[in-house]
Amino acid sequence: MKTLYLDCSMGAAGDMLCAALLQLHPEPERVLDTVRALHLPGVSVSLEQAASCDITGAHFSVTVDGVDEGDGLHEDHHPHADGEQHHDHTDGGEHHHHHVHLHDVESIIRSSGLAHEVIEHALAVYRLLAEAESAVHGTTMDQIHFHEVGTLDAIVDVLTACLLFHELAPERVVASPVHVGSGSVRCAHGVLPVPAPATARLLQGIPSYGGEIAGELCTPTGAALLKHFVSEFGAQPVLCVERIGYGVGHKVFPRANVLRALLGEEEPRVVELCCNLDDTSGEDIAFALQAALDAGALDAWWEPIGMKKSRPAVRVAVLCRPADRDAMLSVLFRHTRTIGIRETLCQRYVLRRESGTVESPWGEVCVKRSQGWGVERVKAEADDLARIARENDLSLEQVRRNLQGL
Repeated sequence: MKTLYLDCSMGAAGDMLCAALLQLHPEPERVLDTVRALHLPGVSVSLEQAASCDITGAHFSVTVDGVDEGDGLHEDHHPHADGEQHHDHTDGGEHHHHHVHLHDVESIIRSSGLAHEVIEHALAVYRLLAEAESAVHGTTMDQIHFHEVGTLDAIVDVLTACLLFHELAPERVVASPVHVGSGSVRCAHGVLPVPAPATARLLQGIPSYGGEIAGELCTPTGAALLKHFVSEFGAQPVLCVERIGYGVGHKVFPRANVLRALLGEEEPRVVELCCNLDDTSGEDIAFALQAALDAGALDAWWEPIGMKKSRPAVRVAVLCRPADRDAMLSVLFRHTRTIGIRETLCQRYVLRRESGTVESPWGEVCVKRSQGWGVERVKAEADDLARIARENDLSLEQVRRNLQGL
């Protein structure tokens, strides 16, 4: 399974994530050319070699009218509610900026000309940002606005990250718990605690922690990208790592200010959930197993057992991916009378599989091909075999013999 692991032990910002993913991509310059072809006004992008605490990586630089917005300055990306006037405090002065609303941002994203999937991901990320900000400020999403320069910078970060996730196409994205930093940060609204309120809201339900590092390590843009793309937070899974990327941030800390991305193959692990039933009818068990399969179970079955008081019973089992565990638990508790479910984490070894069709004397037949571990198999779909047998008054064995060698 192609898995991407993001080490967020120094937080996450949009440009750091882009830089790390660009280092994983086999053609980073082509990705940059795609972003340049968006022709956003005054925007230029580049990938530059950088280092932090002698760790060599890359910095994704986005400049707007020659100004580099930086990677962790909360005021640069901070949306706010209508009626407030924004002041940029980064240079000690007060510079007024034009503002754009969410529908303006969505219009820019939709007109980018990127693949439909990339656009949909980018729109979803920005809606997460707007939802968090509107909740923090007690207003609606259409009243949230972004200062113009910071918005262009953030749009490039979001579009580039979404494009990279799309092209790298990991089957699973896992991240470490997110280090948010500590202390306070100055923004358009004044001095706010770290993590900033919008970031804290975006990280609800995501493992995060503070620490000895004083400063803002996770920005709203970084938090929104993690929330949208990461399916699981925790320790690095067992990976055969193929590529490593280090996205280097602007700020200098006692620790290497990098976001590390690891891309590799993960031996698939599956969860087996099971329960013993002595008071559930056969009809209910069949319904529960089908409900589990409909909800995404890899397999579901029952087997006869003997329980206490010598009662005949059945053991119901469901095999699923770890990310689907909660959904399967809900199915079993809802559709059986069990009051407890056991879990076993299993290592699974599988052949590579693909579906296709072959021509036969009776027309096209769907087949499944599997290979690996020194074996190769081709098997016709049972439903197609049964259909051909019925339509031609043949036995299944006669149909199989005629299909051999196809």
